[in-house]
Amino acid sequence: MRRALLIWFALAVAAATAFVLALVTGSVALSPLDLAQALIQPADNIAGEIVTRLRLPRALAAFAVGGLLALAGALMQILLRNPLADPYVLGFSGGAAVGALGAMLAGFGMLAANLGAAGGALLAIVLVFTLARRDFARQQMFGALDASPRLLLIGVIMAAGWGAIITLMLTLAPDARLRGMLFWLMGDLNGVQSWAPALLVLLAALAVAYPAARDLNLLLRGEVLAHTLGVRVAPLRRKIYLIASVATALAVTTAGAIGFIGLVVPHALRLVLGNDQRTLLPASALAGGTLLLLADTAARSLMAPQQLPVGMITALVGVPAFMVLLLRNPGRR
Repeated sequence: MRRALLIWFALAVAAATAFVLALVTGSVALSPLDLAQALIQPADNIAGEIVTRLRLPRALAAFAVGGLLALAGALMQILLRNPLADPYVLGFSGGAAVGALGAMLAGFGMLAANLGAAGGALLAIVLVFTLARRDFARQQMFGALDASPRLLLIGVIMAAGWGAIITLMLTLAPDARLRGMLFWLMGDLNGVQSWAPALLVLLAALAVAYPAARDLNLLLRGEVLAHTLGVRVAPLRRKIYLIASVATALAVTTAGAIGFIGLVVPHALRLVLGNDQRTLLPASALAGGTLLLLADTAARSLMAPQQLPVGMITALVGVPAFMVLLLRNPGRR
Protein backbone atom coordinates (compact mmCIF):
# COMPACT_ATOMS: atom_id res chain seq x y z
CA MET A 1 0.00 0.00 0.00
CA ARG A 2 2.89 2.35 0.74
CA ARG A 3 4.23 1.89 -2.80
CA ALA A 4 0.81 2.65 -4.26
CA LEU A 5 0.54 5.84 -2.20
CA LEU A 6 3.96 6.99 -3.40
CA ILE A 7 2.98 6.33 -7.02
CA TRP A 8 -0.31 8.20 -6.64
CA PHE A 9 1.45 11.11 -4.92
CA ALA A 10 4.02 11.39 -7.72
CA LEU A 11 1.27 11.34 -10.34
CA ALA A 12 -0.74 13.94 -8.38
CA VAL A 13 2.31 16.24 -8.30
CA ALA A 14 2.71 15.77 -12.06
CA ALA A 15 -0.99 16.62 -12.53
CA ALA A 16 -0.68 19.77 -10.41
CA THR A 17 2.38 20.84 -12.42
CA ALA A 18 0.49 20.25 -15.67
CA PHE A 19 -2.41 22.38 -14.36
CA VAL A 20 -0.10 25.30 -13.59
CA LEU A 21 1.55 24.97 -17.00
CA ALA A 22 -1.85 24.93 -18.71
CA LEU A 23 -2.97 28.09 -16.90
CA VAL A 24 0.14 30.17 -17.66
CA THR A 25 0.76 28.96 -21.24
CA GLY A 26 -1.03 30.14 -24.35
CA SER A 27 -1.24 32.95 -26.86
CA VAL A 28 -1.12 35.30 -23.84
CA ALA A 29 1.68 34.10 -21.56
CA LEU A 30 1.26 34.70 -17.82
CA SER A 31 3.84 34.78 -15.07
CA PRO A 32 3.32 32.85 -11.79
CA LEU A 33 2.55 36.22 -10.14
CA ASP A 34 -0.08 37.01 -12.79
CA LEU A 35 -1.61 33.58 -12.23
CA ALA A 36 -1.78 34.06 -8.46
CA GLN A 37 -3.46 37.46 -8.88
CA ALA A 38 -5.87 36.05 -11.45
CA LEU A 39 -6.98 33.30 -9.10
CA ILE A 40 -7.26 35.55 -6.04
CA GLN A 41 -8.95 38.52 -7.74
CA PRO A 42 -10.27 37.24 -11.08
CA ALA A 43 -12.58 40.19 -11.75
CA ASP A 44 -9.93 42.89 -11.39
CA ASN A 45 -7.72 42.18 -14.41
CA ILE A 46 -7.61 40.71 -17.89
CA ALA A 47 -5.51 37.78 -16.71
CA GLY A 48 -8.33 36.81 -14.36
CA GLU A 49 -10.79 36.68 -17.24
CA ILE A 50 -8.40 34.56 -19.32
CA VAL A 51 -7.72 32.11 -16.52
CA THR A 52 -11.17 31.68 -14.96
CA ARG A 53 -13.32 31.86 -18.08
CA LEU A 54 -11.09 30.18 -20.67
CA ARG A 55 -8.12 28.21 -19.41
CA LEU A 56 -9.31 26.79 -16.08
CA PRO A 57 -12.56 25.23 -17.40
CA ARG A 58 -10.67 23.84 -20.38
CA ALA A 59 -7.92 22.41 -18.16
CA LEU A 60 -10.44 20.76 -15.83
CA ALA A 61 -12.31 19.30 -18.80
CA ALA A 62 -9.07 17.98 -20.34
CA PHE A 63 -8.03 16.32 -17.09
CA ALA A 64 -11.46 14.75 -16.56
CA VAL A 65 -11.72 13.47 -20.14
CA GLY A 66 -8.20 12.04 -20.08
CA GLY A 67 -8.91 10.33 -16.77
CA LEU A 68 -12.17 8.85 -18.07
CA LEU A 69 -10.55 7.49 -21.23
CA ALA A 70 -7.58 5.99 -19.39
CA LEU A 71 -9.75 4.40 -16.71
CA ALA A 72 -12.10 2.97 -19.32
CA GLY A 73 -9.11 1.65 -21.28
CA ALA A 74 -7.66 -0.05 -18.20
CA LEU A 75 -10.99 -1.74 -17.49
CA MET A 76 -11.52 -2.85 -21.09
CA GLN A 77 -8.00 -4.32 -21.30
CA ILE A 78 -8.70 -6.37 -18.18
CA LEU A 79 -12.12 -7.64 -19.17
CA LEU A 80 -11.34 -8.37 -22.82
CA ARG A 81 -7.94 -9.83 -21.89
CA ASN A 82 -6.45 -7.87 -24.73
CA PRO A 83 -3.65 -5.39 -23.96
CA LEU A 84 -4.44 -3.52 -27.16
CA ALA A 85 -8.11 -2.91 -26.31
CA ASP A 86 -9.22 0.66 -25.71
CA PRO A 87 -12.52 2.47 -25.06
CA TYR A 88 -13.23 2.70 -28.78
CA VAL A 89 -12.95 -1.00 -29.56
CA LEU A 90 -16.67 -1.66 -28.95
CA GLY A 91 -17.79 1.13 -31.29
CA PHE A 92 -19.11 3.47 -28.60
CA SER A 93 -17.14 6.43 -29.94
CA GLY A 94 -18.35 5.67 -33.46
CA GLY A 95 -21.95 5.92 -32.36
CA ALA A 96 -21.22 9.16 -30.52
CA ALA A 97 -19.48 10.57 -33.58
CA VAL A 98 -22.44 9.74 -35.83
CA GLY A 99 -24.82 11.49 -33.43
CA ALA A 100 -22.67 14.60 -33.11
CA LEU A 101 -21.81 14.88 -36.80
CA GLY A 102 -25.45 14.39 -37.72
CA ALA A 103 -26.39 17.39 -35.58
CA MET A 104 -23.58 19.46 -37.14
CA LEU A 105 -24.58 18.42 -40.64
CA ALA A 106 -28.14 19.55 -39.91
CA GLY A 107 -26.84 22.98 -38.91
CA PHE A 108 -27.51 22.79 -35.18
CA GLY A 109 -25.20 24.26 -32.53
CA MET A 110 -22.73 22.59 -30.17
CA LEU A 111 -25.38 21.87 -27.54
CA ALA A 112 -27.28 19.78 -30.06
CA ALA A 113 -24.01 18.15 -31.14
CA ASN A 114 -23.26 17.17 -27.53
CA LEU A 115 -26.75 15.78 -27.08
CA GLY A 116 -26.38 13.92 -30.37
CA ALA A 117 -23.06 12.46 -29.21
CA ALA A 118 -24.62 11.28 -25.95
CA GLY A 119 -27.57 9.76 -27.80
CA GLY A 120 -25.33 8.08 -30.37
CA ALA A 121 -23.09 6.60 -27.67
CA LEU A 122 -26.14 5.31 -25.80
CA LEU A 123 -27.50 3.76 -29.00
CA ALA A 124 -24.14 2.05 -29.66
CA ILE A 125 -24.04 0.68 -26.10
CA VAL A 126 -27.59 -0.67 -26.37
CA LEU A 127 -26.92 -2.29 -29.76
CA VAL A 128 -23.70 -3.99 -28.67
CA PHE A 129 -25.09 -5.33 -25.41
CA THR A 130 -28.36 -6.40 -27.04
CA LEU A 131 -26.47 -8.40 -29.65
CA ALA A 132 -24.28 -9.98 -26.97
CA ARG A 133 -27.12 -10.59 -24.49
CA ARG A 134 -27.38 -14.31 -25.20
CA ASP A 135 -23.71 -14.80 -24.42
CA PHE A 136 -24.06 -12.96 -21.12
CA ALA A 137 -27.07 -15.11 -20.24
CA ARG A 138 -25.13 -18.29 -20.97
CA GLN A 139 -22.18 -16.95 -18.95
CA GLN A 140 -24.54 -16.35 -16.03
CA MET A 141 -25.72 -19.98 -16.26
CA PHE A 142 -22.43 -21.74 -16.91
CA GLY A 143 -19.98 -19.37 -15.20
CA ALA A 144 -16.77 -20.45 -16.90
CA LEU A 145 -17.96 -19.43 -20.36
CA ASP A 146 -16.19 -16.27 -21.52
CA ALA A 147 -18.40 -13.89 -23.51
CA SER A 148 -15.58 -11.42 -24.17
CA PRO A 149 -14.41 -12.66 -27.62
CA ARG A 150 -17.91 -12.39 -29.12
CA LEU A 151 -18.46 -9.00 -27.50
CA LEU A 152 -15.14 -7.78 -28.90
CA LEU A 153 -16.03 -9.05 -32.38
CA ILE A 154 -19.46 -7.39 -32.26
CA GLY A 155 -17.82 -4.12 -31.20
CA VAL A 156 -15.31 -4.23 -34.04
CA ILE A 157 -18.07 -4.87 -36.59
CA MET A 158 -20.20 -2.07 -35.15
CA ALA A 159 -17.21 0.30 -35.22
CA ALA A 160 -16.70 -0.47 -38.91
CA GLY A 161 -20.35 0.29 -39.60
CA TRP A 162 -20.22 3.60 -37.72
CA GLY A 163 -17.03 4.47 -39.63
CA ALA A 164 -18.80 3.98 -42.96
CA ILE A 165 -21.64 6.30 -41.86
CA ILE A 166 -19.11 8.92 -40.69
CA THR A 167 -17.37 8.80 -44.08
CA LEU A 168 -20.71 9.32 -45.83
CA MET A 169 -21.51 12.32 -43.59
CA LEU A 170 -18.13 13.93 -44.29
CA THR A 171 -18.62 13.38 -48.01
CA LEU A 172 -22.01 15.12 -47.92
CA ALA A 173 -20.97 17.94 -45.58
CA PRO A 174 -20.74 21.47 -47.05
CA ASP A 175 -17.34 23.14 -46.91
CA ALA A 176 -18.52 25.65 -44.30
CA ARG A 177 -19.15 22.88 -41.76
CA LEU A 178 -16.50 20.37 -42.78
CA ARG A 179 -13.66 21.93 -40.76
CA GLY A 180 -15.64 21.92 -37.52
CA MET A 181 -16.69 18.32 -38.08
CA LEU A 182 -13.12 17.21 -38.72
CA PHE A 183 -11.87 19.03 -35.60
CA TRP A 184 -14.52 17.28 -33.52
CA LEU A 185 -13.51 13.90 -34.95
CA MET A 186 -9.87 14.55 -34.02
CA GLY A 187 -10.74 15.87 -30.56
CA ASP A 188 -11.46 19.49 -29.71
CA LEU A 189 -11.55 21.12 -26.27
CA ASN A 190 -11.90 24.66 -27.57
CA GLY A 191 -14.75 26.45 -25.84
CA VAL A 192 -15.54 23.62 -23.42
CA GLN A 193 -17.36 24.92 -20.34
CA SER A 194 -19.19 21.86 -19.00
CA TRP A 195 -16.29 20.21 -17.18
CA ALA A 196 -18.21 19.36 -13.99
CA PRO A 197 -20.18 16.33 -15.32
CA ALA A 198 -17.02 14.67 -16.67
CA LEU A 199 -15.11 15.27 -13.44
CA LEU A 200 -17.97 14.01 -11.26
CA VAL A 201 -18.40 10.88 -13.37
CA LEU A 202 -14.63 10.24 -13.19
CA LEU A 203 -14.76 10.33 -9.39
CA ALA A 204 -17.90 8.17 -9.33
CA ALA A 205 -16.39 5.63 -11.76
CA LEU A 206 -13.28 5.32 -9.59
CA ALA A 207 -15.41 4.96 -6.47
CA VAL A 208 -17.39 2.11 -8.05
CA ALA A 209 -14.50 0.35 -9.83
CA TYR A 210 -11.84 0.49 -7.11
CA PRO A 211 -13.63 -1.82 -4.63
CA ALA A 212 -13.69 -4.44 -7.40
CA ALA A 213 -9.90 -4.23 -7.93
CA ARG A 214 -9.19 -7.35 -5.87
CA ASP A 215 -11.77 -9.34 -7.84
CA LEU A 216 -10.31 -8.05 -11.10
CA ASN A 217 -6.86 -9.27 -9.99
CA LEU A 218 -8.36 -12.72 -9.42
CA LEU A 219 -10.18 -12.60 -12.75
CA LEU A 220 -6.87 -12.05 -14.52
CA ARG A 221 -5.65 -15.39 -13.10
CA GLY A 222 -8.53 -17.19 -14.77
CA GLU A 223 -12.29 -17.39 -14.47
CA VAL A 224 -12.27 -20.85 -12.87
CA LEU A 225 -9.95 -19.69 -10.10
CA ALA A 226 -12.00 -16.51 -9.65
CA HIS A 227 -15.19 -18.57 -9.29
CA THR A 228 -13.48 -20.89 -6.83
CA LEU A 229 -12.46 -17.93 -4.66
CA GLY A 230 -15.97 -16.52 -4.58
CA VAL A 231 -15.94 -13.93 -7.40
CA ARG A 232 -19.27 -13.51 -9.19
CA VAL A 233 -17.74 -13.19 -12.64
CA ALA A 234 -20.80 -12.41 -14.78
CA PRO A 235 -22.14 -9.55 -12.60
CA LEU A 236 -18.61 -8.19 -12.24
CA ARG A 237 -18.15 -8.11 -16.01
CA ARG A 238 -21.47 -6.37 -16.56
CA LYS A 239 -20.69 -3.74 -13.94
CA ILE A 240 -17.23 -2.99 -15.34
CA TYR A 241 -18.49 -2.93 -18.94
CA LEU A 242 -21.13 -0.42 -17.88
CA ILE A 243 -18.57 1.80 -16.10
CA ALA A 244 -16.25 1.77 -19.12
CA SER A 245 -19.15 2.47 -21.49
CA VAL A 246 -20.49 5.44 -19.54
CA ALA A 247 -16.97 6.85 -19.06
CA THR A 248 -16.23 6.64 -22.78
CA ALA A 249 -19.58 8.12 -23.79
CA LEU A 250 -19.19 11.13 -21.50
CA ALA A 251 -15.60 11.70 -22.59
CA VAL A 252 -16.61 11.72 -26.25
CA THR A 253 -19.58 13.97 -25.52
CA THR A 254 -17.34 16.48 -23.74
CA ALA A 255 -14.32 16.64 -26.04
CA GLY A 256 -14.96 14.72 -29.22
CA ALA A 257 -13.16 11.60 -30.40
CA ILE A 258 -9.70 11.59 -28.79
CA GLY A 259 -7.68 8.46 -29.40
CA PHE A 260 -4.66 6.77 -27.86
CA ILE A 261 -5.22 7.88 -24.25
CA GLY A 262 -7.24 4.77 -23.42
CA LEU A 263 -4.73 2.53 -25.19
CA VAL A 264 -1.34 3.96 -24.27
CA VAL A 265 -1.76 5.09 -20.66
CA PRO A 266 -2.98 1.89 -18.96
CA HIS A 267 -0.72 -0.33 -21.05
CA ALA A 268 2.33 1.84 -20.34
CA LEU A 269 1.57 1.91 -16.61
CA ARG A 270 1.08 -1.86 -16.62
CA LEU A 271 4.49 -2.37 -18.21
CA VAL A 272 6.15 -0.07 -15.68
CA LEU A 273 4.15 -0.63 -12.47
CA GLY A 274 2.84 -4.16 -12.82
CA ASN A 275 -0.70 -5.46 -13.06
CA ASP A 276 -2.16 -4.90 -9.59
CA GLN A 277 -5.47 -3.13 -10.28
CA ARG A 278 -5.49 -1.61 -6.78
CA THR A 279 -2.57 0.54 -7.93
CA LEU A 280 -3.28 0.66 -11.65
CA LEU A 281 -6.85 2.01 -11.73
CA PRO A 282 -6.24 5.28 -9.79
CA ALA A 283 -2.84 5.65 -11.48
CA SER A 284 -4.47 5.36 -14.91
CA ALA A 285 -7.00 8.08 -14.09
CA LEU A 286 -4.28 10.46 -12.84
CA ALA A 287 -1.83 9.74 -15.67
CA GLY A 288 -4.52 9.90 -18.37
CA GLY A 289 -5.77 13.25 -17.11
CA THR A 290 -2.23 14.63 -16.93
CA LEU A 291 -1.32 13.42 -20.42
CA LEU A 292 -4.40 14.92 -22.06
CA LEU A 293 -3.92 18.15 -20.12
CA LEU A 294 -0.35 18.46 -21.42
CA ALA A 295 -1.45 17.53 -24.94
CA ASP A 296 -4.19 20.18 -24.92
CA THR A 297 -1.72 22.79 -23.66
CA ALA A 298 0.56 21.94 -26.56
CA ALA A 299 -2.36 21.96 -29.02
CA ARG A 300 -3.31 25.56 -28.20
CA SER A 301 0.24 26.85 -27.72
CA LEU A 302 2.50 25.40 -30.42
CA MET A 303 0.99 27.48 -33.25
CA ALA A 304 -0.84 30.14 -31.19
CA PRO A 305 -3.21 31.81 -31.86
CA GLN A 306 -4.11 28.95 -34.21
CA GLN A 307 -5.17 25.78 -32.37
CA LEU A 308 -4.40 22.21 -33.34
CA PRO A 309 -6.66 19.18 -32.78
CA VAL A 310 -5.67 17.66 -29.45
CA GLY A 311 -6.22 14.15 -30.83
CA MET A 312 -3.42 14.75 -33.30
CA ILE A 313 -1.05 15.61 -30.43
CA THR A 314 -1.98 12.50 -28.45
CA ALA A 315 -1.36 10.32 -31.51
CA LEU A 316 1.98 11.94 -32.34
CA VAL A 317 3.19 11.47 -28.77
CA GLY A 318 1.48 8.16 -28.08
CA VAL A 319 2.78 6.17 -31.05
CA PRO A 320 6.54 6.56 -30.41
CA ALA A 321 6.13 6.36 -26.61
CA PHE A 322 4.15 3.15 -26.92
CA MET A 323 6.69 1.60 -29.29
CA VAL A 324 9.59 2.47 -26.97
CA LEU A 325 7.83 0.88 -24.00
CA LEU A 326 7.08 -2.29 -25.95
CA LEU A 327 10.64 -2.59 -27.21
CA ARG A 328 12.13 -2.04 -23.75
CA ASN A 329 9.71 -4.47 -22.08
CA PRO A 330 9.08 -7.20 -24.67
CA GLY A 331 8.27 -9.87 -22.13
CA ARG A 332 5.84 -8.00 -19.84
CA ARG A 333 2.13 -7.71 -20.63
